[in-house]
Amino acid sequence: MIFNLPNNLTLLRIALIPFIAGLMFVDEFWAAWTAWGLYTIACVTDWLDGYLARKMKIVSAFGRFLDPIADKLLITILLLVFAGLGKIDGLWLIPACVIMFREVLISGLREFLGPQNIVIHVSKLAKYKTFTQMIALGFLLVGDFGDWLVPDTLLIGKYLLSVSAVFTFITGWNYMAQGMKAIIAMEKK
Repeated sequence: MIFNLPNNLTLLRIALIPFIAGLMFVDEFWAAWTAWGLYTIACVTDWLDGYLARKMKIVSAFGRFLDPIADKLLITILLLVFAGLGKIDGLWLIPACVIMFREVLISGLREFLGPQNIVIHVSKLAKYKTFTQMIALGFLLVGDFGDWLVPDTLLIGKYLLSVSAVFTFITGWNYMAQGMKAIIAMEKK
């Protein structure tokens, strides 16, 4: 069944993206914090959809297909808007590029290996990467409008994005190593 609670949460995450991105163009306190609130809901659904699917025993092909796409859409669109608005610029664009590069590369690898019934499982470090990335993007979303709560919010977001990029590089390297082993094994057959 396609339309179940976990899949609907994933669809909600996708539906929130344009609202979050749109609010980022409004340079006002209320808009930054509203975007952060919607983003927080999106992050919670990222965890909750998988949890509920396993708990309710309704893991579906549609959910397995859509969940990673929802994650990549959220991350890449926010990074692009941050870059466009100048919230990340100069050398701070490097972590964003590393993250986007890895997302495209690993998606392609999984797309290629999927029909071969080869699955590359998510590592514990990849979960830390996702968590760090989510926190970093949250700091970047509120930017200078968060300084009343946490000084240098935008700078903290940039540093956390850099930490996330390091995790992203390591996990991407590990996934590629696993994928290349599988590809080499296929070539030998």
